[in-house]
Amino acid sequence: MNDSGKDFSSPQDTPASTPRPSAFEQWRRKAMLVTGLGVTTDERLEDLRAHQIRECERKTEYLYNYSPVVVFMLKHLKLSGCEVPPSNILCAPCDLTKAGGFTPDPGAVILCAGHFFSQQHMESTITHELMHMYDHCRFKVDWGNLRHHACSEIRANNLSGDCRFTRELRRGFVSFSKQHQACVRRRAIESVSANPACPNEAAAERAVNEVWESCFNDTRPFDEIY
Repeated sequence: MNDSGKDFSSPQDTPASTPRPSAFEQWRRKAMLVTGLGVTTDERLEDLRAHQIRECERKTEYLYNYSPVVVFMLKHLKLSGCEVPPSNILCAPCDLTKAGGFTPDPGAVILCAGHFFSQQHMESTITHELMHMYDHCRFKVDWGNLRHHACSEIRANNLSGDCRFTRELRRGFVSFSKQHQACVRRRAIESVSANPACPNEAAAERAVNEVWESCFNDTRPFDEIY
């Protein structure tokens, strides 16, 4: 390296690039991963995870640009001063108990690759997490305050499509009387119970009950329940 900061190494000093595998070798490797012949279990799992993340990223890009409800939420987040670039919606491996999550700082949505059974499921998960982001941005939610957390969970479950009848049917919950409200309440209590600041389920249920009426009826930024 000379004083100008530019590298004038001779061609022989530059390492040769690694040759790309032939089409046959790529096909052979893929066949081995599919059949399990000649590869380890860890290699197969790693290939599966990589495939799930690619599929998650592809579908996320589509929803980011073309889903009416996701585009609507992104627009209102921007209007609230919290624009969400595509890079802030991430696909990653997760445990089997969740489909997504939200991190207040730096304001990112995490989608659990391989955990979605339909595009609508992914759409409602993104919307749910963007609702948390909207509340955090617009109302300065203190996530250690159980009442604050309960309110955002009620709103996210109420407005994202998470509690559609077909979703509840898939979960094994069937009710023909106030099914939507029961779903919103149950899921909000479950989420608040998982808050490290929550001592027990009774405290979570109490927090949800205390804010239920005002938060269930607050549909901002929507005009009505989506």
